[in-house]
Amino acid sequence: MTEPPRDRIPAHPGQILRGELIGRNMTQKELAEATGRPYQAISLIVTGKKRITADTAIDLEEALDIDAEFWLRAQFAHQLAHELAQARRRRAASTRAMG
Repeated sequence: MTEPPRDRIPAHPGQILRGELIGRNMTQKELAEATGRPYQAISLIVTGKKRITADTAIDLEEALDIDAEFWLRAQFAHQLAHELAQARRRRAASTRAMG
């Protein structure tokens, strides 16, 4: 299996969700109503400021007919890549400081 480039962080699932909403001509408010989630929570997800939890993923599956697992995998991939990139930067800075 090939690894993605080390410096590439997958899109936040909120970006994917934004695209889905645009494609469906659906507003964030309409999605909030369909999921029973507060509008502010949906807005924070769409802007990449809030993570998608398992509960939210299930609500998104019911509202958009996109598997909850898809949303959780997208969240995990984004979060892991972000954390790995930060760890590599810290390691590189530490190595420079020592050398």
